[in-house]
Amino acid sequence: MSLPTTEEIIEDLTFFDDWEDKYKYIIDLGKQLPAFDDKWHTTERLVKGCQSNVWIQPGTEGDLLTFSVDSDAIIVRGLLGLVLAAFDHKTPKQIIDFDISAYFQALDLEKHLSPTRGNGLRSIVSRIQNIAQAAV
Repeated sequence: MSLPTTEEIIEDLTFFDDWEDKYKYIIDLGKQLPAFDDKWHTTERLVKGCQSNVWIQPGTEGDLLTFSVDSDAIIVRGLLGLVLAAFDHKTPKQIIDFDISAYFQALDLEKHLSPTRGNGLRSIVSRIQNIAQAAV
């Protein structure tokens, strides 16, 4: 099962009236993430700046960057699903050019996250963008 596109996520989330339902949707996204190999739970893959543990394993398929991700927090796995919809299976240029701030704004996301979760989300995005920048 593949994750929905960013457009589908925005459309799906606008369907819900309250944030409790939106959180359930985001948590369900996290449940759709592919399994993360236990051997990748290392400090090198750990994202600094996150309240929860978050691991990112980059890879490639041709000229596309791919990302395997994991977290020990269920809501963060959902947030990773939101991020992967924007960045997974994209070229480095597509990742760098994608307006993640506008995407999060369209989701009305950041004002509904705690400050520490918001900082962690920015750290995840920054790590992926740095990986893309290094691949250009």
